[in-house]
Amino acid sequence: WKPGQRVMGLAGGGAQAEYIVAHEGLLVEIPQNLDFVQAAGVPEVFITAHDALFTQAGLQMGERVLLHAAGSGVGTAAIQLAHAAGATVFGTSRTPQKLERAKELGLHVAISDKDFAAEVQRLTGNAGVHVVLDFIGAAYLEQNLAALAPWGRLVFLATMGGAQAQVNLGMLMSKRIQMRGSTLRTRTLEEKLAATRRFATHVLPLLASGVVKPIIEQVYPMHEIAAAHTAMGENRNFGKLIVTMD
Repeated sequence: WKPGQRVMGLAGGGAQAEYIVAHEGLLVEIPQNLDFVQAAGVPEVFITAHDALFTQAGLQMGERVLLHAAGSGVGTAAIQLAHAAGATVFGTSRTPQKLERAKELGLHVAISDKDFAAEVQRLTGNAGVHVVLDFIGAAYLEQNLAALAPWGRLVFLATMGGAQAQVNLGMLMSKRIQMRGSTLRTRTLEEKLAATRRFATHVLPLLASGVVKPIIEQVYPMHEIAAAHTAMGENRNFGKLIVTMD
């Protein structure tokens, strides 16, 4: 890298600061069509979504994928990536307005989060979905398993609805379901470097061509960062909240 190059990348925490030190291999050049504010909304969510969909779950063209928290930062990135890959995208949210906005990004089927497994089975003729990306955890586990097709893959990215749950091993075995947990924060440097390289190869061209884009709900100056955290805590945002230096 050279002084003056515009870069973005993963941070292992401490990113809400004027200066940060990052490993050179965790950086990628910002596409010319993105400014710094837009670029700030890219690495964490798009690397997470790409890794979960394709490296962890092995999503293929023509498959069906169910994305929970469709209006979140990772959710909006995952919708666009899955749509671009030729998958049929199902999504849930507690907020109907977020589902309507998600349709503009490539969400094919919007579903309430109340009884989503039955709705998925109804809409697919009891075929189910091939992949589920879940941020909720325990509260959704039973329905996630019921919504999956045989040989389905379930990837956990967060546990907002609890981390402890009972598993119906009979359903797991009879449907040959694979379950996997994933997070970027605890990975080794080598794993993060590999995820960044895959992102650079497969996602950067989509960003540069405008096929996918960061979804930014609001930009806050640093002195209003408490308001940004409040908005996130109240689940008001669709996509990302960005904090800029004063």
